[in-house]
Amino acid sequence: MYERDFMEGTRGTMAVDWEERINVQRMRRERKERALERLQDSELGSMLLINDPNVRYVTGLAMTGGSGADHYTLLTEDGDIIHWDTADHASNQRFNCPWLDDIRYACPGLGNVPRASGSASARRWLKDRMAETVYEAMEEYGVAKETMGIDVANGALVERFEDRGVDVDTDAATDIMLDARKVKTRDEIECLRQVAAICEAGFQAITESAKPGKRESEVWGDAVNELWRHGAMAQGGYVTSGPNTWPKHQANTTDRMIRPGDLVYADFYNIGYLGYRSCYYRTFSMGEPTQAQQAAYEKARDDLYDVLERIEPGATTDEICKGFPDEEGEHMDWYDADEFWQMTTNHWAHGLGLQLYEEPLIWRGLSPDHPIEIEEGMTMAVETMQPADRQGVRVEEMVVVRENGVEILSQWPVEEITQIDC
Repeated sequence: MYERDFMEGTRGTMAVDWEERINVQRMRRERKERALERLQDSELGSMLLINDPNVRYVTGLAMTGGSGADHYTLLTEDGDIIHWDTADHASNQRFNCPWLDDIRYACPGLGNVPRASGSASARRWLKDRMAETVYEAMEEYGVAKETMGIDVANGALVERFEDRGVDVDTDAATDIMLDARKVKTRDEIECLRQVAAICEAGFQAITESAKPGKRESEVWGDAVNELWRHGAMAQGGYVTSGPNTWPKHQANTTDRMIRPGDLVYADFYNIGYLGYRSCYYRTFSMGEPTQAQQAAYEKARDDLYDVLERIEPGATTDEICKGFPDEEGEHMDWYDADEFWQMTTNHWAHGLGLQLYEEPLIWRGLSPDHPIEIEEGMTMAVETMQPADRQGVRVEEMVVVRENGVEILSQWPVEEITQIDC
Protein backbone atom coordinates (compact mmCIF):
# COMPACT_ATOMS: atom_id res chain seq x y z
CA MET A 1 0.00 0.00 0.00
CA TYR A 2 1.08 3.59 -0.62
CA GLU A 3 2.41 5.39 2.44
CA ARG A 4 1.42 9.02 2.24
CA ASP A 5 3.99 11.70 2.87
CA PHE A 6 2.36 13.84 5.52
CA MET A 7 3.72 16.94 3.87
CA GLU A 8 0.77 16.29 1.59
CA GLY A 9 -2.70 16.63 2.98
CA THR A 10 -5.72 18.76 3.62
CA ARG A 11 -4.76 22.34 4.42
CA GLY A 12 -8.01 24.29 4.47
CA THR A 13 -10.48 25.92 2.13
CA MET A 14 -9.29 29.53 2.51
CA ALA A 15 -6.65 31.26 0.39
CA VAL A 16 -3.48 32.15 2.32
CA ASP A 17 -0.07 33.54 1.42
CA TRP A 18 1.94 31.60 4.00
CA GLU A 19 1.70 28.01 2.72
CA GLU A 20 1.11 26.11 -0.48
CA ARG A 21 -2.47 24.95 -0.89
CA ILE A 22 -4.54 24.09 -3.93
CA ASN A 23 -3.11 26.30 -6.64
CA VAL A 24 -6.12 27.03 -8.84
CA GLN A 25 -4.13 29.05 -11.38
CA ARG A 26 -1.77 26.10 -11.89
CA MET A 27 -4.71 23.71 -12.04
CA ARG A 28 -6.43 25.74 -14.78
CA ARG A 29 -3.20 25.99 -16.76
CA GLU A 30 -2.29 22.31 -16.50
CA ARG A 31 -5.80 21.11 -17.37
CA LYS A 32 -5.89 23.26 -20.50
CA GLU A 33 -2.40 22.08 -21.45
CA ARG A 34 -3.42 18.44 -21.15
CA ALA A 35 -6.46 18.94 -23.39
CA LEU A 36 -4.51 21.06 -25.89
CA GLU A 37 -1.66 18.54 -26.19
CA ARG A 38 -4.13 15.82 -27.13
CA LEU A 39 -5.95 18.10 -29.55
CA GLN A 40 -2.67 18.96 -31.26
CA ASP A 41 -1.80 15.25 -31.56
CA SER A 42 -5.12 14.58 -33.30
CA GLU A 43 -6.42 15.32 -36.79
CA LEU A 44 -8.74 18.03 -35.44
CA GLY A 45 -8.26 21.76 -35.81
CA SER A 46 -10.65 22.59 -32.97
CA MET A 47 -13.09 21.12 -30.45
CA LEU A 48 -16.54 22.44 -29.58
CA LEU A 49 -17.16 21.46 -25.95
CA ILE A 50 -20.76 21.44 -24.75
CA ASN A 51 -20.60 18.93 -21.90
CA ASP A 52 -20.26 20.92 -18.67
CA PRO A 53 -17.31 19.02 -17.12
CA ASN A 54 -15.34 19.40 -20.35
CA VAL A 55 -16.12 23.12 -20.47
CA ARG A 56 -14.99 23.53 -16.86
CA TYR A 57 -11.84 21.47 -17.45
CA VAL A 58 -10.69 23.77 -20.24
CA THR A 59 -12.01 27.15 -19.03
CA GLY A 60 -12.07 26.96 -15.23
CA LEU A 61 -15.64 28.25 -15.23
CA ALA A 62 -18.01 26.93 -12.56
CA MET A 63 -20.19 24.71 -14.69
CA THR A 64 -22.68 22.64 -12.71
CA GLY A 65 -21.79 19.18 -14.03
CA GLY A 66 -24.67 18.46 -16.38
CA SER A 67 -24.95 19.41 -20.02
CA GLY A 68 -27.41 22.28 -20.26
CA ALA A 69 -25.79 23.62 -23.44
CA ASP A 70 -26.72 27.20 -22.68
CA HIS A 71 -22.94 27.62 -22.72
CA TYR A 72 -20.22 26.11 -24.90
CA THR A 73 -16.53 26.54 -25.62
CA LEU A 74 -14.33 26.31 -28.69
CA LEU A 75 -10.70 25.26 -28.17
CA THR A 76 -8.47 25.67 -31.22
CA GLU A 77 -5.23 23.87 -32.07
CA ASP A 78 -3.36 27.12 -31.39
CA GLY A 79 -4.68 27.20 -27.81
CA ASP A 80 -7.30 29.89 -28.33
CA ILE A 81 -10.41 29.64 -26.15
CA ILE A 82 -13.71 31.20 -27.21
CA HIS A 83 -16.51 30.78 -24.70
CA TRP A 84 -20.20 31.52 -25.15
CA ASP A 85 -22.62 31.95 -22.25
CA THR A 86 -26.01 33.46 -21.49
CA ALA A 87 -26.21 37.20 -20.98
CA ASP A 88 -25.78 37.63 -17.23
CA HIS A 89 -23.21 34.82 -17.00
CA ALA A 90 -21.16 36.15 -19.90
CA SER A 91 -21.15 39.66 -18.40
CA ASN A 92 -19.97 38.37 -15.02
CA GLN A 93 -17.33 36.15 -16.63
CA ARG A 94 -15.89 39.08 -18.56
CA PHE A 95 -15.45 40.92 -15.28
CA ASN A 96 -14.33 38.03 -13.04
CA CYS A 97 -12.32 35.71 -15.33
CA PRO A 98 -9.34 37.64 -16.75
CA TRP A 99 -7.67 34.42 -17.90
CA LEU A 100 -10.31 34.17 -20.66
CA ASP A 101 -9.85 36.68 -23.48
CA ASP A 102 -12.88 36.01 -25.66
CA ILE A 103 -16.29 35.59 -24.01
CA ARG A 104 -19.35 35.98 -26.19
CA TYR A 105 -23.12 35.80 -25.78
CA ALA A 106 -24.53 32.34 -26.42
CA CYS A 107 -27.36 31.34 -28.65
CA PRO A 108 -28.60 28.31 -26.66
CA GLY A 109 -29.38 25.98 -29.52
CA LEU A 110 -29.26 22.91 -27.27
CA GLY A 111 -30.07 24.52 -23.94
CA ASN A 112 -33.11 25.17 -21.82
CA VAL A 113 -34.65 27.87 -24.01
CA PRO A 114 -35.24 25.70 -27.09
CA ARG A 115 -36.40 22.78 -24.94
CA ALA A 116 -39.03 24.92 -23.27
CA SER A 117 -40.10 26.92 -26.30
CA GLY A 118 -42.73 24.43 -27.45
CA SER A 119 -41.92 25.35 -31.04
CA ALA A 120 -40.08 23.04 -33.43
CA SER A 121 -39.32 25.96 -35.73
CA ALA A 122 -37.80 27.91 -32.83
CA ARG A 123 -35.58 24.97 -31.96
CA ARG A 124 -34.38 24.72 -35.55
CA TRP A 125 -33.73 28.46 -35.69
CA LEU A 126 -31.73 28.45 -32.43
CA LYS A 127 -29.53 25.53 -33.53
CA ASP A 128 -28.84 27.36 -36.78
CA ARG A 129 -27.90 30.54 -34.91
CA MET A 130 -25.69 28.55 -32.51
CA ALA A 131 -23.86 26.97 -35.44
CA GLU A 132 -23.51 30.36 -37.12
CA THR A 133 -21.96 32.03 -34.05
CA VAL A 134 -19.43 29.21 -33.69
CA TYR A 135 -18.67 29.15 -37.41
CA GLU A 136 -17.97 32.90 -37.36
CA ALA A 137 -15.43 32.34 -34.59
CA MET A 138 -13.87 29.42 -36.46
CA GLU A 139 -13.35 31.66 -39.48
CA GLU A 140 -11.94 34.42 -37.29
CA TYR A 141 -9.42 32.08 -35.67
CA GLY A 142 -8.49 30.33 -38.92
CA VAL A 143 -9.86 26.83 -38.23
CA ALA A 144 -13.07 26.83 -40.32
CA LYS A 145 -11.50 24.67 -43.03
CA GLU A 146 -10.21 22.07 -40.57
CA THR A 147 -12.11 19.25 -38.88
CA MET A 148 -13.97 20.25 -35.73
CA GLY A 149 -14.64 17.73 -32.98
CA ILE A 150 -17.82 18.01 -30.92
CA ASP A 151 -18.45 16.26 -27.60
CA VAL A 152 -22.27 16.29 -27.70
CA ALA A 153 -23.18 14.91 -31.10
CA ASN A 154 -26.65 16.36 -31.59
CA GLY A 155 -27.59 15.38 -35.12
CA ALA A 156 -29.47 18.57 -35.98
CA LEU A 157 -26.62 20.78 -34.75
CA VAL A 158 -24.05 18.73 -36.66
CA GLU A 159 -26.13 19.19 -39.81
CA ARG A 160 -26.10 22.98 -39.36
CA PHE A 161 -22.30 22.94 -39.26
CA GLU A 162 -22.12 20.66 -42.28
CA ASP A 163 -24.42 23.06 -44.15
CA ARG A 164 -21.64 25.62 -43.68
CA GLY A 165 -18.99 23.26 -45.02
CA VAL A 166 -17.54 22.25 -41.64
CA ASP A 167 -16.20 18.71 -41.37
CA VAL A 168 -17.49 17.51 -37.96
CA ASP A 169 -16.05 14.55 -36.05
CA THR A 170 -18.55 13.27 -33.48
CA ASP A 171 -16.17 10.90 -31.65
CA ALA A 172 -12.67 12.36 -31.41
CA ALA A 173 -13.42 15.24 -29.02
CA THR A 174 -15.01 12.91 -26.47
CA ASP A 175 -12.02 10.55 -26.68
CA ILE A 176 -9.57 13.45 -26.34
CA MET A 177 -11.28 14.83 -23.24
CA LEU A 178 -11.66 11.42 -21.59
CA ASP A 179 -7.96 10.80 -22.12
CA ALA A 180 -7.01 14.25 -20.80
CA ARG A 181 -9.16 13.94 -17.69
CA LYS A 182 -8.50 10.34 -16.64
CA VAL A 183 -5.14 11.07 -14.93
CA LYS A 184 -5.36 13.90 -12.42
CA THR A 185 -2.94 16.74 -11.76
CA ARG A 186 -1.61 17.31 -8.24
CA ASP A 187 -4.11 20.10 -7.60
CA GLU A 188 -7.03 18.00 -8.83
CA ILE A 189 -5.98 15.28 -6.38
CA GLU A 190 -5.88 17.83 -3.56
CA CYS A 191 -9.41 18.96 -4.50
CA LEU A 192 -10.57 15.37 -4.05
CA ARG A 193 -8.69 15.08 -0.76
CA GLN A 194 -10.40 18.27 0.41
CA VAL A 195 -13.88 17.12 -0.56
CA ALA A 196 -13.25 13.86 1.31
CA ALA A 197 -12.41 15.89 4.41
CA ILE A 198 -15.61 17.90 3.99
CA CYS A 199 -17.60 14.66 3.77
CA GLU A 200 -16.00 13.54 7.03
CA ALA A 201 -17.34 16.68 8.67
CA GLY A 202 -20.74 15.53 7.40
CA PHE A 203 -20.24 12.06 8.91
CA GLN A 204 -19.39 13.67 12.23
CA ALA A 205 -22.61 15.69 12.04
CA ILE A 206 -24.52 12.44 11.56
CA THR A 207 -22.99 10.90 14.69
CA GLU A 208 -24.11 13.97 16.66
CA SER A 209 -27.56 14.20 15.09
CA ALA A 210 -28.81 10.61 14.76
CA LYS A 211 -30.87 9.30 17.66
CA PRO A 212 -34.05 7.28 18.12
CA GLY A 213 -37.07 9.26 16.94
CA LYS A 214 -35.06 11.52 14.62
CA ARG A 215 -36.14 11.29 11.03
CA GLU A 216 -33.71 10.39 8.26
CA SER A 217 -34.50 13.71 6.58
CA GLU A 218 -33.60 15.66 9.71
CA VAL A 219 -30.27 13.89 10.06
CA TRP A 220 -29.52 14.46 6.38
CA GLY A 221 -30.39 18.14 6.77
CA ASP A 222 -27.91 18.48 9.64
CA ALA A 223 -25.23 16.81 7.54
CA VAL A 224 -25.90 19.01 4.50
CA ASN A 225 -25.71 22.12 6.69
CA GLU A 226 -22.22 21.05 7.73
CA LEU A 227 -21.17 20.38 4.13
CA TRP A 228 -22.32 23.84 3.02
CA ARG A 229 -20.56 25.40 6.02
CA HIS A 230 -17.27 24.10 4.64
CA GLY A 231 -17.88 25.44 1.15
CA ALA A 232 -19.17 22.30 -0.54
CA MET A 233 -21.82 22.18 -3.21
CA ALA A 234 -24.18 19.38 -2.13
CA GLN A 235 -25.79 18.05 -5.29
CA GLY A 236 -26.32 14.47 -4.19
CA GLY A 237 -26.28 12.09 -1.26
CA TYR A 238 -28.63 10.64 1.31
CA VAL A 239 -29.05 9.03 4.72
CA THR A 240 -31.06 5.82 5.07
CA SER A 241 -31.84 3.62 8.06
CA GLY A 242 -33.15 0.20 9.04
CA PRO A 243 -35.01 -1.61 6.24
CA ASN A 244 -34.29 1.29 3.88
CA THR A 245 -30.64 0.20 3.84
CA TRP A 246 -31.28 -3.09 1.98
CA PRO A 247 -31.57 -2.86 -0.87
CA LYS A 248 -30.53 0.77 -1.01
CA HIS A 249 -33.59 2.98 -1.08
CA GLN A 250 -33.37 4.53 -4.57
CA ALA A 251 -30.92 7.11 -3.21
CA ASN A 252 -33.78 8.72 -1.30
CA THR A 253 -33.80 10.01 2.25
CA THR A 254 -37.26 9.51 3.78
CA ASP A 255 -39.17 10.64 6.86
CA ARG A 256 -38.64 7.26 8.55
CA MET A 257 -37.84 7.54 12.26
CA ILE A 258 -34.54 6.01 13.31
CA ARG A 259 -34.85 3.27 15.96
CA PRO A 260 -32.47 1.47 18.35
CA GLY A 261 -30.74 -1.44 16.62
CA ASP A 262 -30.92 0.20 13.21
CA LEU A 263 -28.09 0.28 10.75
CA VAL A 264 -27.73 3.75 9.23
CA TYR A 265 -25.56 4.64 6.30
CA ALA A 266 -24.78 7.83 4.48
CA ASP A 267 -23.71 8.19 0.88
CA PHE A 268 -22.02 11.49 0.15
CA TYR A 269 -21.98 11.29 -3.63
CA ASN A 270 -21.67 14.29 -5.93
CA ILE A 271 -20.61 16.55 -3.10
CA GLY A 272 -18.47 19.09 -4.94
CA TYR A 273 -15.46 21.17 -3.99
CA LEU A 274 -14.12 23.39 -6.81
CA GLY A 275 -16.12 21.10 -9.06
CA TYR A 276 -14.50 17.82 -7.92
CA ARG A 277 -17.01 15.18 -6.86
CA SER A 278 -17.05 12.81 -3.92
CA CYS A 279 -18.44 9.31 -3.59
CA TYR A 280 -18.02 8.18 0.01
CA TYR A 281 -20.13 5.70 2.03
CA ARG A 282 -19.95 4.96 5.74
CA THR A 283 -22.16 2.76 7.95
CA PHE A 284 -23.30 3.51 11.51
CA SER A 285 -25.08 1.35 14.07
CA MET A 286 -27.61 2.68 16.55
CA GLY A 287 -26.20 1.01 19.64
CA GLU A 288 -23.97 -2.05 19.63
CA PRO A 289 -24.20 -3.92 16.31
CA THR A 290 -25.55 -7.46 16.30
CA GLN A 291 -23.30 -10.37 15.41
CA ALA A 292 -24.90 -10.57 11.95
CA GLN A 293 -24.43 -6.85 11.38
CA GLN A 294 -20.81 -7.03 12.44
CA ALA A 295 -20.16 -10.05 10.20
CA ALA A 296 -21.77 -8.33 7.21
CA TYR A 297 -19.68 -5.24 7.80
CA GLU A 298 -16.46 -7.22 8.03
CA LYS A 299 -17.30 -9.02 4.77
CA ALA A 300 -18.00 -5.76 2.94
CA ARG A 301 -14.83 -4.15 4.31
CA ASP A 302 -12.66 -7.17 3.42
CA ASP A 303 -14.07 -7.31 -0.11
CA LEU A 304 -13.31 -3.61 -0.51
CA TYR A 305 -9.72 -3.95 0.63
CA ASP A 306 -9.19 -7.05 -1.50
CA VAL A 307 -9.95 -4.86 -4.51
CA LEU A 308 -7.76 -2.01 -3.25
CA GLU A 309 -4.79 -4.36 -2.87
CA ARG A 310 -5.09 -5.26 -6.57
CA ILE A 311 -5.00 -1.68 -7.87
CA GLU A 312 -1.64 -0.41 -9.10
CA PRO A 313 -0.22 1.05 -12.31
CA GLY A 314 -0.19 -1.55 -15.06
CA ALA A 315 -2.89 -3.71 -13.48
CA THR A 316 -5.87 -4.38 -15.72
CA THR A 317 -9.49 -4.09 -14.73
CA ASP A 318 -10.35 -7.66 -15.76
CA GLU A 319 -8.04 -8.93 -13.00
CA ILE A 320 -8.93 -6.27 -10.43
CA CYS A 321 -12.66 -6.95 -10.66
CA LYS A 322 -12.10 -10.51 -9.40
CA GLY A 323 -11.76 -9.00 -5.92
CA PHE A 324 -15.45 -8.15 -5.99
CA PRO A 325 -18.02 -10.83 -5.03
CA ASP A 326 -19.15 -13.45 -7.53
CA GLU A 327 -22.78 -14.33 -8.27
CA GLU A 328 -23.37 -15.76 -4.80
CA GLY A 329 -21.67 -12.86 -3.08
CA GLU A 330 -23.73 -10.41 -5.08
CA HIS A 331 -26.91 -12.04 -3.67
CA MET A 332 -28.27 -12.25 -7.20
CA ASP A 333 -30.90 -14.81 -6.13
CA TRP A 334 -32.34 -12.26 -3.69
CA TYR A 335 -32.58 -9.71 -6.49
CA ASP A 336 -33.84 -12.34 -8.97
CA ALA A 337 -31.04 -11.16 -11.27
CA ASP A 338 -29.58 -13.28 -14.07
CA GLU A 339 -26.43 -11.44 -15.11
CA PHE A 340 -23.80 -9.21 -13.53
CA TRP A 341 -24.73 -6.21 -15.67
CA GLN A 342 -28.00 -6.07 -13.68
CA MET A 343 -26.04 -5.49 -10.46
CA THR A 344 -24.42 -2.17 -11.32
CA THR A 345 -23.49 0.10 -8.37
CA ASN A 346 -23.43 -2.66 -5.73
CA HIS A 347 -19.80 -3.76 -5.98
CA TRP A 348 -17.69 -1.66 -8.30
CA ALA A 349 -15.10 1.07 -8.66
CA HIS A 350 -15.56 4.19 -10.73
CA GLY A 351 -13.40 7.17 -11.56
CA LEU A 352 -13.86 10.48 -9.77
CA GLY A 353 -13.21 14.00 -10.98
CA LEU A 354 -15.37 16.79 -12.37
CA GLN A 355 -18.02 14.13 -12.84
CA LEU A 356 -19.19 11.43 -10.46
CA TYR A 357 -18.39 8.69 -12.99
CA GLU A 358 -15.17 8.95 -14.96
CA GLU A 359 -12.50 6.50 -16.14
CA PRO A 360 -11.79 3.87 -14.98
CA LEU A 361 -14.78 1.62 -14.38
CA ILE A 362 -14.08 -1.69 -12.63
CA TRP A 363 -16.97 -4.12 -12.45
CA ARG A 364 -17.54 -7.83 -12.98
CA GLY A 365 -20.39 -7.08 -15.39
CA LEU A 366 -18.10 -5.24 -17.81
CA SER A 367 -14.39 -5.51 -17.06
CA PRO A 368 -13.72 -9.19 -17.88
CA ASP A 369 -14.51 -8.63 -21.56
CA HIS A 370 -13.55 -4.96 -21.85
CA PRO A 371 -10.41 -4.43 -19.75
CA ILE A 372 -8.40 -1.24 -19.53
CA GLU A 373 -5.06 -0.58 -17.86
CA ILE A 374 -4.74 1.37 -14.63
CA GLU A 375 -2.45 4.40 -14.72
CA GLU A 376 -0.70 6.30 -11.95
CA GLY A 377 -2.69 9.42 -11.05
CA MET A 378 -6.11 7.93 -11.71
CA THR A 379 -8.62 8.68 -8.96
CA MET A 380 -11.59 6.52 -8.10
CA ALA A 381 -14.15 5.41 -5.54
CA VAL A 382 -14.38 1.72 -4.62
CA GLU A 383 -17.60 0.51 -2.96
CA THR A 384 -19.12 -2.67 -1.58
CA MET A 385 -22.24 -3.73 0.35
CA GLN A 386 -23.65 -6.69 2.31
CA PRO A 387 -27.06 -7.54 3.87
CA ALA A 388 -27.62 -8.20 7.57
CA ASP A 389 -30.91 -8.88 9.40
CA ARG A 390 -32.97 -7.43 6.51
CA GLN A 391 -30.80 -4.34 6.69
CA GLY A 392 -27.56 -3.59 4.90
CA VAL A 393 -24.08 -2.14 5.29
CA ARG A 394 -22.14 -0.17 2.69
CA VAL A 395 -18.56 1.03 2.76
CA GLU A 396 -16.51 2.98 0.25
CA GLU A 397 -13.08 4.56 -0.09
CA MET A 398 -11.84 7.39 -2.32
CA VAL A 399 -8.33 6.68 -3.63
CA VAL A 400 -5.62 7.88 -5.98
CA VAL A 401 -3.34 5.45 -7.81
CA ARG A 402 0.29 5.91 -6.84
CA GLU A 403 3.50 4.24 -8.02
CA ASN A 404 3.14 1.15 -5.81
CA GLY A 405 -0.58 0.94 -5.08
CA VAL A 406 -3.24 3.33 -3.85
CA GLU A 407 -3.26 6.24 -1.47
CA ILE A 408 -6.55 6.39 0.41
CA LEU A 409 -7.92 9.93 0.39
CA SER A 410 -10.87 9.09 2.66
CA GLN A 411 -9.95 8.94 6.34
CA TRP A 412 -13.12 8.14 8.33
CA PRO A 413 -12.40 4.99 10.43
CA VAL A 414 -13.26 1.86 8.50
CA GLU A 415 -12.08 -1.05 10.66
CA GLU A 416 -15.37 -1.22 12.58
CA ILE A 417 -18.90 0.09 12.17
CA THR A 418 -19.13 3.54 13.71
CA GLN A 419 -21.33 3.04 16.78
CA ILE A 420 -23.75 5.76 17.87
CA ASP A 421 -24.84 5.44 21.47
CA CYS A 422 -28.57 5.46 22.12
